[in-house]
Amino acid sequence: MKKILTEYVTDALHLKNRVVMAPMTRSRAINNLPNELMAEYYGQRSGAGLIVTEGTAPSPEGLGYARIPGIFSEQQTQAWKKIADAAHSRGSKIFMQLMHTGRIAHTHNLPAGVRVIGVSDITAEGQMWTDQEGMLPHSQPEALTTQGVKQVIEEFVKASENAIRAGFDGIELHNANGYLLEQFLNPNVNNRTDEYGGSIENRSRAVLEIVQKTAAAIGKEKVGIRFSPYGIYNDMAPYDRNEVRQTYAYLAKKLNEADIAYIHISLSPDIEAETLESIRRNFKGTIIYCNGFNPETAEAKLQEGSADLIAFGQPFLANPDLLTRIELGAALNAPDYNTFYTAGADGYIDYPSLVLADNN
Repeated sequence: MKKILTEYVTDALHLKNRVVMAPMTRSRAINNLPNELMAEYYGQRSGAGLIVTEGTAPSPEGLGYARIPGIFSEQQTQAWKKIADAAHSRGSKIFMQLMHTGRIAHTHNLPAGVRVIGVSDITAEGQMWTDQEGMLPHSQPEALTTQGVKQVIEEFVKASENAIRAGFDGIELHNANGYLLEQFLNPNVNNRTDEYGGSIENRSRAVLEIVQKTAAAIGKEKVGIRFSPYGIYNDMAPYDRNEVRQTYAYLAKKLNEADIAYIHISLSPDIEAETLESIRRNFKGTIIYCNGFNPETAEAKLQEGSADLIAFGQPFLANPDLLTRIELGAALNAPDYNTFYTAGADGYIDYPSLVLADNN
């Protein structure tokens, strides 16, 4: 049997296979509420050993994009239960990805009266979609005070508790792709002079405090985190490569001490082998790799042993029965890029599954 299809068991994770459904923003949460359409979407893909949800805001300020879900209200918490149940219906585990967009936001996408906040007041280059006026430049962020950072930390902890109440198996902190937590790490964005700015240790402090407090609240085995070293998405200007390596080695060491469930690494074309090796060397828990894998390259990477699990994004988006297709070596559906972020069922729950012959 292919390794990718075998069970994966650790103290923190008991998965029916080594396939992870990667977190993917799909923008179907009308009024920022999970709904029946989303439950069907995740239920269709419950062949995965582990599902990681789309990025979900831990606070109103985190809702930077149009139609993304939150987990900060009781109504949202109750609405997420149907999605957790759908994932569990075929034995998948499901972690909720907590994503605070920070400066990657527009005020049109936030509730009335809510401001865009960031690690600093440096506006991100580029534009984002708003349902009101189409593409617009990112809004000017308001720099968080030291007390504001501490409030954000508590919002992440509360959101984690809400996710567990909704029936999720754990949470993944989105410390990648240019969102708020990674904004702390990058010295081109983080110009703070308080305890959350300056040295590598200080720039790492916010996420590590979230990890420690969340682990204390819900259990360390229910906490994962996502990294994207050397990524430049969302105006993450590159900085000294050696400093990047030192940053992620330091984080991996501290996360190992916290004994969390996993580190999920979004691989960029510029990532250095030395950085991946330093993370692996410093962190003894589960490592997930994501980005650009097909079933064959995923199997080869698992056989090599540098990663324990492989996450698929677009292949899962377009193939609700991806596990069956991996098992049979069948061709994959191509994704429809035009419907990635639209509001309805098209390009969301209507991708075809294989019709298998009945041998009885």
